[in-house]
Amino acid sequence: MPKVILMEPSTPGNIGAIARAMKNFALTELILINPKCDHLSIEAQNRAKHAKDILKKAKVKTPTYLKRLPLLIATTAQLGSDYNLPRSHLTPNQLSKKITKKHDYALLFGREGDGLTNEEIQQADIICHIPASPKYQTLNLSQAATILFYELYQSSTNESSIDNITPASKQDLQLVQKHLTQVLNKLEFSTKEKKDTQKTAWKRIFAKALLTRREAFAIHGFLKKLIKK
Repeated sequence: MPKVILMEPSTPGNIGAIARAMKNFALTELILINPKCDHLSIEAQNRAKHAKDILKKAKVKTPTYLKRLPLLIATTAQLGSDYNLPRSHLTPNQLSKKITKKHDYALLFGREGDGLTNEEIQQADIICHIPASPKYQTLNLSQAATILFYELYQSSTNESSIDNITPASKQDLQLVQKHLTQVLNKLEFSTKEKKDTQKTAWKRIFAKALLTRREAFAIHGFLKKLIKK
């Protein structure tokens, strides 16, 4: 069951509306990172309707909480170009086709006004963007959350051939990343920035692929052979 995380929410009504959408799509765990308003206010509870229990059970955390999550999926309205690797994204529909019932993941939503910082985006494993009109791409926070919840719920209620496959754990991916870094350190790059770009690109590729454990082992074995050369 995925966690829903709001970064520094400042509008009680939005928190309540998201709690209501969570209830609609069978989500129960709400995390608030440094909230700037009272999530138990009358306004929040009125918007939540029959999801007041989600508000009451919501946990307040600090930003360090994000580092402990096995798979963090961040949402953004700002599209990444080919040269902006940290914001390379999947759509909700693409994401729903990759996520299985066995994945332990969290959905991170940014601030109402400013979204997520580049540093917060860097912490995420996968970036999700909801396509909208180029003339106005930014959705209201609760609207964006509802769309994403719907896509993931539709996927979770359908039987899938990938549900029986064991996904790679965070430890598996960290080991792959560790050996990839060792391979890159053996290669020559004209600047440190170019080496860092390679690290970011491969981190995003592996994360977006949502590797199975068997695939992670295969990549791990391949990288070990390159390290020994």
